[in-house]
Amino acid sequence: MSHSKHVVSTAITAETIAESHLVAPEAVALYALGLGDDALILAQRLGEWIAHAPELEEDVALGNIGLDQLGHARSFLTYAGTAWNKSEDDLAYFRTESEFRNRHIFEQPNGDFAVTIARQFFVSLYFDRLYRALKESTDPTLAAIAAKATKEVDYHLDHSVQWLLRLGLGTTVSHEKMQRAVDAIWPFVGELFSPEAALRDLDDGVGVRPELLRESFEEDARRRILDAGLKVPTAPFARGGGRDGIHTEVFGHLLAEMQVLARAHPGATW
Repeated sequence: MSHSKHVVSTAITAETIAESHLVAPEAVALYALGLGDDALILAQRLGEWIAHAPELEEDVALGNIGLDQLGHARSFLTYAGTAWNKSEDDLAYFRTESEFRNRHIFEQPNGDFAVTIARQFFVSLYFDRLYRALKESTDPTLAAIAAKATKEVDYHLDHSVQWLLRLGLGTTVSHEKMQRAVDAIWPFVGELFSPEAALRDLDDGVGVRPELLRESFEEDARRRILDAGLKVPTAPFARGGGRDGIHTEVFGHLLAEMQVLARAHPGATW
């Protein structure tokens, strides 16, 4: 498979991808689609905290993290869409539930603040490992998106770790809530490292095999959980299936809210 040698700035955005007139090979597009869907659905969940966070500073912090994730999603989806002549909006707003490829952890409800922090801790640690590896991709566009995303994920991970420590080592109530939250999110962690079917048709070096990230992730996750005075969960991992278009029952509600305006007024601009 041949790949474009077009040089893309490390400050890549959806707009620069669109303006560069790159066309992703379909196998690359399918891989980018899954990554874009993960970031998009997480951004939607984080956006639900706007004006509902426990303090004003967290309202801003979670909103900014959500916007970063939306930026990652826009870049991946714009690149994926070049293979099928579809825009980022086409892919975000006009696909059905079974056409989305995000893994289940990203669509889980926010729950209370501790649950959101637990989810954010696990996914930020995963993104940290993923994007650092993806920066070395032989596909220059994927590498550029990852290089930009890595810098932002550094902050996301630090933010969630600080709250993990603060709640885990805080009061009896905060400790209990943080432990319940870590236990609740843990079953969805395993799917992050299930093999990517989209990689089967890619040349070596284009994508990142998630199973190779697992050992480093689990070692770091366990250490940080213990540092927060919490117990590492032992519950089995859930089956998953997000990359195959199989989702949990909460996903349909999330998608309906995310897509309702675009579907009610297709083509509208403001």
